[in-house]
Amino acid sequence: MLTVVLGLLGAMTYGVSDFLGGVGSRTARPIVVTAIAAVVGIVPLVAAVPLLHARFTGHALLWGSVAGIAGSVGVLLLYAALAIGPMSVLSPVTSVFAAVVPVVVGVVAGVRLGPVAIAAIIAAVVAVVLVATSSNGSSTPLTLRGLGIAAVSGCGFGVLVIAYARTDAADGIAPLVVARVIQAIVMWTGVLVVVARSRRAAAAAPAGAEGAPDRAPLLPVHRRFWVVVVACGCFDASANVFIQAALHVSDDPAALPVVSVLDALYPIGTILLAAIVLRERLSRVQVAGLVLGFAASATLALA
Repeated sequence: MLTVVLGLLGAMTYGVSDFLGGVGSRTARPIVVTAIAAVVGIVPLVAAVPLLHARFTGHALLWGSVAGIAGSVGVLLLYAALAIGPMSVLSPVTSVFAAVVPVVVGVVAGVRLGPVAIAAIIAAVVAVVLVATSSNGSSTPLTLRGLGIAAVSGCGFGVLVIAYARTDAADGIAPLVVARVIQAIVMWTGVLVVVARSRRAAAAAPAGAEGAPDRAPLLPVHRRFWVVVVACGCFDASANVFIQAALHVSDDPAALPVVSVLDALYPIGTILLAAIVLRERLSRVQVAGLVLGFAASATLALA
């Protein structure tokens, strides 16, 4: 029961973080928003060390590094996929792979799930697809390359959950701190690459020419942007704490597949906030996904 509650809290918190990241990305490049949020997320984790405990063992460094690299790969490839294909298709593909990979790993490792739990997991995966599917049309064609990148992105997020599951509960949040530092390094490396490419493109294009690269400042300076991005980083760090706690709160080997599926329900939080704050309308399909997702979560809690 507690595993499901913490897993669902982690998913909803991820959803809030993604919503804030989306708002911030309206005035800055997504990779810049993610890089800032990654650095910001280190602060609450370090501040929580005296309360939640952290033991920086070799095991914590190893799996924290794996989690940081896997999460970074997932984010970067997600951006790459969404840049070349329809979001309404590729976003659910990413979420489904993020859920399925840890389930497969758990089953291969010998985890046995009851028929009710299996049905709830399948329902949750379907809910992810329904919730993340937008009714808006897209003129961007779907390609095998886009599908492949989205699938690998989802695998990266799945490996992130697996890595947290392999950490030692006695190490506390040390793996989370390590993962966040690794992610910040990878993301800021990506920012430097983007900046270098933009400068080369700007130097090659005549000023004011049609199609010339945008030479606007890399970072917005208004206060609202920084408030949103700082909140994004804090919620993202909190979500990782919830997910790791859900994986270690019990000795049940079924925690990995259950938590991975619950974690993939994060679009619910994002879409609910978009509907409440931005007054975005939910389609009937998305409403059905929301209901199915919460029903699946309740069923997993009782299974």
